[in-house]
Order: sequence, then C-alpha cells, then structure tokens
Amino acid sequence: MFNDIPRPWLTSYDKEVRHHIDYERVPIFEYLERAAKNYPSRDAIVFQNNKISYKKLKLLTDRIASNLRAHGIKKGDKVAIMLPNLPQTIISYWGVLKAGAIGVMTNPLYMEKELVHHFNDSESKFLIALDRLWPKLKPLLPKFSLKKIFFTSISDSLAFPLNLLYPIKAKREGTYVSVPYNGRDILKWKTLLKRGDILSLPQIDTSNDLALLQYTGGTTGLSKGVMLTHDNLTANIQQAAEVLNNIGGEKQEVFLSLLPFFHVYGLTVCLNLPTLLAATTAPYPQFIPQEVLKAINKIKPTIFPSAPAIFNVLLQQKNINEFDLTSINYCVTGSAPMPIELSKKFKEMTNAEIIEGFGLTEASPITHLNPLRGKKKVGSIGLPFPDTDAAIVDIKTGTKLMDVNEPGELIIKGPQVMKGYWKKPKETEQTLRNGWLYTGDIAYMDEEGYFFIVDRKKDLIISAGYNIYPREIEEVLYEHPKVADAAVIGVAHKTRGEIVKAYIVPKPGQELDKKEIIAFCRQKLANYKVPKKIEIREELPKTVIGKILKKDLRKEIGEKVLGEEELDYQNGEGDHSGQD
Repeated sequence: MFNDIPRPWLTSYDKEVRHHIDYERVPIFEYLERAAKNYPSRDAIVFQNNKISYKKLKLLTDRIASNLRAHGIKKGDKVAIMLPNLPQTIISYWGVLKAGAIGVMTNPLYMEKELVHHFNDSESKFLIALDRLWPKLKPLLPKFSLKKIFFTSISDSLAFPLNLLYPIKAKREGTYVSVPYNGRDILKWKTLLKRGDILSLPQIDTSNDLALLQYTGGTTGLSKGVMLTHDNLTANIQQAAEVLNNIGGEKQEVFLSLLPFFHVYGLTVCLNLPTLLAATTAPYPQFIPQEVLKAINKIKPTIFPSAPAIFNVLLQQKNINEFDLTSINYCVTGSAPMPIELSKKFKEMTNAEIIEGFGLTEASPITHLNPLRGKKKVGSIGLPFPDTDAAIVDIKTGTKLMDVNEPGELIIKGPQVMKGYWKKPKETEQTLRNGWLYTGDIAYMDEEGYFFIVDRKKDLIISAGYNIYPREIEEVLYEHPKVADAAVIGVAHKTRGEIVKAYIVPKPGQELDKKEIIAFCRQKLANYKVPKKIEIREELPKTVIGKILKKDLRKEIGEKVLGEEELDYQNGEGDHSGQD
C-alpha cells in the first residue's frame, strides 16, 4: 500500500545528502568502541569539575557490563535506569547495552502508579537509581518485581574535592539521603565499577535484538513500551549525521545535553549522536535558566538540542544579553511545535541556525528535519530523513492519499520505525499497518516536500461543524507581546458541539485580560476560531521536555458541558469572515 507515493523532498535535500544510505548493521555500542579507539584522549563527558575521556568511558562501561553479568544479568534481561542527566547515566546506559541487556529509561519524576506499571510491565530485573529517590522507592518495593537496586549519588559524578564536599553540602541543605545498603538487593552503584572479568561483547542480532524498551510519555493513559532494536537506533543517528553533514569528524563538537536522557529524543540527540560523532557531551541534571546561560558562556557548546519551552524560558531572562551565546552553531529543536515568533527571537539573539524537526518515540525518534544549508521554511518540520517515506492520508480511514497542501494524518515508513509495542499486539496492529507507522498527527506536505504539522489528531476541535486546529490559534497567541505560554483545547458545548478554550500564561510582570486576548485574536483569525473561553493562569502542566499536557487540562474540565452564558466571547456564530 502507498508504494508509489511522490517524493518531492528528494530534490529539496542539500546536495551533500544522499537519498539512500548503506547502513552499518552494528550494535549501538560499537560507536563508543570506535570513539575510544580513534579519539582516546578526547573528552566524552564534561560535568562540573569532572572530565571523562573516551578511553576512560570505555573502561568504565566495560566494568559495568562485566559486573552486571556477575550479578546475574543475561542477554535480553531488562535493566531500568532511573537517573537525571549525570555521567553515571551515560556510563550505566552503555554498560547495560554492552552486557547484552535491554535498557528501560525511567523518568525520576514518576510517581507510584507510573513506577509500578513501568517496572512490572517491562519485567525489569535490576534498577539503577539516584539515592535521593530512596524515600519514594522504599514503600513501593513489595509492589515491584525488581531483584536488585543499585544506588548512585551526585557525589559519584564529581572529581576531587567536590566529591567530598557534596555530601556535607547535601546534609546542610537537608537533601542528603541515607540508603540502607545490605549487600544483597540494595547495593552501591560503585560496586559495578570494581575490576571484574575481562568483558567479551555479546553477539547481537541487530535487526531483532532490542536495545531499548522505551516507554511513551503516557499523555493519554498508561504508557506503552516501544520496542526499539539496535538497527532502529543506529539507523536514526546515521540518518541524522547524513542530514547534519557539516558536524563532527575531526572537528570536535560540544553538545549541551539538557534534554533528559530518559526521553528518547534526549537519548538520541544528546547521547547516541554525540557518540557517533566522537563529540563531547555536557549533561545537565535540571533546567535552571541562569545556570544554563552560565554553562553556555563557560563550556562554549557548538550544538544545543532543545525544546521550544526551554528556548522560551531562556529568552525571558532579563540578563540574557550579559552572556555570550555565540559559540552555538546549531540549535536542533523538536518534541513540540516551535512557535514562529519564538524561532525568530532566538535566532536574532544567538545568530545560530535553528533547525526544526519532528519525531516520535515509535520512530527512534527522528523522522523529519529541515536542511542544514538549504531552504528552511518557518513553521515546517522539514523533509523526511533519507530512506524515510512519509505520506498524508485521510483522517477517517487512513487509506486514501491526500493531495498536496491538503491536511490529513501523517504516516511514516523507514528503518528507524519500531518493532512494535511490548506485549500489546492489538495496539501494534492499529499503529503499524502494512509497514506504515500511523502517527496520529495531522499534517500536510507542500509542493517541495516540506511537511507542516497542523495538530494532533485527537486535539482536533469540531465546533458548529467546522474543523479547528488548536495549533493555528496557539501560533497567533504566541505573537501577542505579553503572552509567555499558551494552549488551546476543545470544550463540550450544549449547542455547538465544542468551543475553543485558550489557556494563557502572561510574561513575568505583565497583566492580561480576556478582552485584550479576544480583540487580538479577532484581528488575525476567523470569528469561529476566536477562543470563546479564556483562562489566564500562572503555569501550564508540562512534561519534562516541555510538551504541554493537554490531557491534564481536559481532566480539569471533566464532563462539564458549557452553555452560552458561560462563554467569554459569544459574537461570531455564523460569521466566518477571515481566512479559514
């Protein structure tokens, strides 16, 4: 099905980008082995006062792998890693994979229901976690199927003398946690660094053996385990390196790794890709705007993968002009749509190329990226990666190809697409059809093969018979000089089916009223798209990578159905003037 789709994007590639890649079929950890061989003294990790060379990183990961095996881990076992961005996260990740095990990256912010589901559904045997998480994990131990937990501390990531001073500082601040190590099932992470047997790397069937069981964000309910093979992950970083063809090689790149490694986007662009390029990665465990600006000023990163929410907050820092951000050559953004106004402002501030892309966990995750040198279209997610087919099909059946510039559901086929959902054959059949991944995103493709995301399929608002895409309204709201953040959802209405509700977060020190927002929107939108209900609040619920959790906003409303008397803006029913 859809074998003869048009591929206009091929003529829009940079001339250096091949249409087809002869993929290396190697385990993902092979790139660490090569980096250690070719650039042994090059910094692999820079964190606070600690630097770890590629030679040392290989040694540490070999020890982790050897000791995991000594503790009973066998090929195909799952090991969960529940850490923020620390050197230990990187070391543990490569160690787990070198042991032949499957990594289960886990968000440290997860609460009881999410953790119990995550560990038990994945059948994780071991857990590597931060000691600060012990109070959260301790009462849940009887509910887990875990055999052993290895705890690490922030001090394990520091060099002398900070490693000795940190526990004193933690005790003074009340953040120190004492873990009751027993040498059996509650152990120190450092025990995995002891000299053990010489490691023999496992035999990996790269097309079938899983590297990751990567759980989706769970924004619509319990998260599903996405089965990603070694081939999926290596294909995706080879595709990224092909499109970003001007980075790496003999030129040492420095990645500012703020995106969490436990999210597949952060794992791919801040850990796997830098390793392929033998680049330096500078992990940051939490987003503190002033600290990030200082870090850019100090370590001079050349590549800053991030998310729109992070760029947005940085731009709001009043003293941003005091920092030198000019070392950044490229900002790669994804995970959520990049508002047009935000993109313009950040480029004006840094002079860096902002390259917007698109992906999803089920595709390892990147499927589209704007060209490095060629035409970049504002608001576009760019062109499909080499060897990646993309098509737009009708929303209802998913069987009819849509015309150019006509919106429909985005479907994708390529070597980075997942093997399927873990233990969920029905969901796999619904999402993977005839080799195509149905994304649930509404998009369109223009004449030159550039794709534009309109909205999530589930976010489509149908009001008085008209299809309304929230992203279009959100783009307008972001243009307002006083608006810092915005989200739009559909809310049930007695006569219209649904109405548009907008949630607005004003910029610091700014005051906004509903009338001002309505008047602004009326200048730029057809009347039926103007928000009928507006709520101004201090913040919006978000995931750790800045994606707004619209399901939480819907949950607040529940089953409530609004009447006409409850709307903030009633004019415009039947008046569809303006551009639809």
